[in-house]
Amino acid sequence: MKIPIDLKHKPVIVSEDYDRVDGRYANNSDAKGLSLGLAQWNERGNVEISAKIWRHTGEKWSRQSEEMPLHRALDLAILICQSKLYFANLFHKKEKDYPDYPRFARIPLQGNAMNAAICTDNEFIEQDLKLFDDCLHQDDEIIGERLQRLAGLLKELEY
Repeated sequence: MKIPIDLKHKPVIVSEDYDRVDGRYANNSDAKGLSLGLAQWNERGNVEISAKIWRHTGEKWSRQSEEMPLHRALDLAILICQSKLYFANLFHKKEKDYPDYPRFARIPLQGNAMNAAICTDNEFIEQDLKLFDDCLHQDDEIIGERLQRLAGLLKELEY
């Protein structure tokens, strides 16, 4: 499906027909495309690049389409990786092995840090941790393929 070019987000790089490869939703997804382009919040003299997930209801482009600055997309990738590490070690370590529990990671960024923590405000956290872990295992092939691709590209970019 063609990504619209007449809206505020101005696509520069596109991945159309993303619904064909959208993980477990492949071939049955409302996420029809991804784009990198000029952000819709740009103002004169202040230009940012953003990533956008384009959703389509089957009849029109959805208000649930999401746009975010590239650094946030990368921060989400970092949080995913850090969470995978936590869950990979979950059954080998105990709460005492995380002295700052519920925080399990502090990721230095720009002179400060992004924290990764268990949401203890969630009244069903124990059940939800188990469900989250089950989902990570169930989607391991889908996630792993993308992480391997990302690792290869980072190596190629010499990071």
